[in-house]
Amino acid sequence: MVLVTKRSKEELARLWDEFKRTGDRNIKNILAEEYLPVVRYVSDRMIERLPHNVQVEDLCGAGVFGLLDAIDKFDPARGVKFETYCVGRIRGAILDDLRAMDWVPRLTRARSNKLEAAYAKLERELGRAPTDIEVARELKISLEELDELHQELSGATVLPLHHRALEKEPEVQGVDVMEDTRIEGPVDDSARKDFLEFCKTKLSTKEKYILTMYYYDELTLKEIGRVLGLSESRVCQLHAKLVARLRGYLRRAGESET
Repeated sequence: MVLVTKRSKEELARLWDEFKRTGDRNIKNILAEEYLPVVRYVSDRMIERLPHNVQVEDLCGAGVFGLLDAIDKFDPARGVKFETYCVGRIRGAILDDLRAMDWVPRLTRARSNKLEAAYAKLERELGRAPTDIEVARELKISLEELDELHQELSGATVLPLHHRALEKEPEVQGVDVMEDTRIEGPVDDSARKDFLEFCKTKLSTKEKYILTMYYYDELTLKEIGRVLGLSESRVCQLHAKLVARLRGYLRRAGESET
């Protein structure tokens, strides 16, 4: 197993103590270099979910800013491993950069918004999840075209859910990615409540499995397909449909609050 840091725990503790006392930039750079493998680990996991035009080096570059921010804000006195603390901030910095890059083509984004609006409208009118036939009719397209649309949008989906590892992953570059429940996640309480309500009341068991395995267990679409006995393309379509439904549901929930 590749260790994250080369220095001993005692030496790292001394560096952290000195940095928090002095704010010395040189020590900060030393700490950043020590924990760079965490940036690579997060980037390698995220790149599997992104289109081929996105390079892992781009993710690493953005992740470094999250790492530096985490070093500034980390409090060793809380008794939480820095590897645990920094994963969320690295992931958040990468997601922020992806949004700023706007790597999704404008036409694809427009189609995504139209699909989400259709799901929101039909769920509001029907009081249940619409069928594919109903969605296709609302969009005035065929079922084949709807499947193609789901396929297109699946590669353009970065859903910024709060990552919560269900178990430790100690064998991956020595990175401990257990959640620190005392650290505030990037999803506010209202959005988290709406998301949980959506999962409890709107999804089938298979759909819950897909969301859990993709966003919490961080399995790839191919790995999820193996578990569920489905093709990768089918899981891809189901995932895109789930995200469109979720965003439509959250949009409708937001409208009802205003």
